[in-house]
Amino acid sequence: MRRLFFLLIALALLCPVFGQAEDDAPIWDYPIDPLTLRNAEGYLTLANRDHLLDKSYAPEDLVTVTARHISGKFQLRKAAHDALLLMFDAAKEDGCTLYVKSAYRSYQTQYTMYNNRLNKNHGKDDGWVSYPGASDHQTGLGLDVLNYAWTQKDGMNSDFARDKEAQWMAAHCHEYGFVIRYQEDKQEITGINFEPWHLRYVGTACAKYMFENNLSLEEFTEERLAYIADFNARGGDFDAYCKALTTLPDPTATGQVDGDGDAEISFFQP
Repeated sequence: MRRLFFLLIALALLCPVFGQAEDDAPIWDYPIDPLTLRNAEGYLTLANRDHLLDKSYAPEDLVTVTARHISGKFQLRKAAHDALLLMFDAAKEDGCTLYVKSAYRSYQTQYTMYNNRLNKNHGKDDGWVSYPGASDHQTGLGLDVLNYAWTQKDGMNSDFARDKEAQWMAAHCHEYGFVIRYQEDKQEITGINFEPWHLRYVGTACAKYMFENNLSLEEFTEERLAYIADFNARGGDFDAYCKALTTLPDPTATGQVDGDGDAEISFFQP
């Protein structure tokens, strides 16, 4: 009871962050809580024709892919790879064996691939290879995942969606923080053809929300940024609000308990 009492006091103290009376403070009613959104920002990088990554952009926490993959060396950001291992194990338990065929690509690699594709198609961009700087792969959070049969083919197309492995990913990848980056009904928004094999890590909370609301990363980015802008316009302060949430007193900070066995709380740093 003592711990609950002090936590309620701490929550009440959030109001002054906005410099307003409690009744005037805007209510955060977006389905994803602000701190979760703030913590996920590093995994929500948008790369497309309208949001080009710099030539020098490269994630700092790339790790070598140890999940099942075709021959070669692949890299992903650590959080994405950790989630991928869990997802591969779960898929295997359900009778689906998955393989990584492509993961992080540098700007230069994408530049070469894009121009090779243009040369093959007599200068036409057919929507299968992203423009350099617009590639989801450059974020270190995007990857191509297939079954064994499709890893043996020279090219990939939307027919893969009929296979049980693709259907498993479409139904379950959000449980591990991934979404299908280029959905079947979103080509006009993403600028890329339907790719049932291309997964993108965004974190479990955001992936669940995007899956349940059938949102592309472009749509989710527009929606969440618009909500934050509106929250600030209504008198809130998203950055200050998140900071306040991260500085709530730790109920175990003193390392001691009261007579009821609850952790003693200190609002002051020694």
